[in-house]
Amino acid sequence: MKDWAQMVFYLIGLGLGDVKDITVRGLEVVKKCKRVYLEAYTSILCYGLDKQQLEAFYGREVIEADRDLVEQGSDVILENADTEDICMLVVGDPFGATTHADMVLRAKQLGITVKVVHNASIMNAVGCCGLQLYNFGETVSVVMWTDTWQPDSYYDKIAANRQRGMHTICLLDIKTKEQSIENLMKGKKIYEPPRYMTCAEAADQLLKIADRKREAGLETAFDAETQCVGLARVGWDNQKIVACSLREMTNVEMGDPLHTLIICGTLHPIEKDMLATFPL
Repeated sequence: MKDWAQMVFYLIGLGLGDVKDITVRGLEVVKKCKRVYLEAYTSILCYGLDKQQLEAFYGREVIEADRDLVEQGSDVILENADTEDICMLVVGDPFGATTHADMVLRAKQLGITVKVVHNASIMNAVGCCGLQLYNFGETVSVVMWTDTWQPDSYYDKIAANRQRGMHTICLLDIKTKEQSIENLMKGKKIYEPPRYMTCAEAADQLLKIADRKREAGLETAFDAETQCVGLARVGWDNQKIVACSLREMTNVEMGDPLHTLIICGTLHPIEKDMLATFPL
């Protein structure tokens, strides 16, 4: 078994807010790696923070790894990783997205040893709103609807959580480096502007799902008066938290991304007191 100093492919969490949020161990690894990649599509860096600032702080070149490179070019990232130290930087924690688990599997299939340097992610930082982490149920992802594609399978998971009195973290959709159907069919590498779902959009979408369930004669798991919490830019200097009803959330402007929405379950008295500190 190789020791830590001999590990050759690292996934390093950057945390949520600032270039300095990287751990001491993570920074030590970055400084000694032959190549340093920045995974740049499952989340975003703090507002105003860019690759150049990371390079200045690390004293190292940082290679941006977009969706195509991470999902289709893993061989490029892992090249020589059996003999050289290579690392990939991930906003939040490395396992906040299944993409990174896939990268670990590919590395292990090639016989490459992997080490992970963990950091804070939205999955634990949501506790900043005062809801207790052990009262959360299964997390869901809320996707952006189109005119012809409006999935609602995540409703059942929210309903199951609510039935057990548990809160639900709703991770909101991100669209970066997406191609239009027309450009995709033509093989043109032309990408749409990035889009980030807001708490208001997610709340509106959830209420439309509840309306459909009601119209179908079903009892709904939540309604317009259900308590929810909107969080924006968690861990940043300008983070924002608002606790209100789902109906009210549809009109709340939370500002720049990233946003996260929580559907509350049964509230403990202390949780109620904490949420009262984040009024509209």
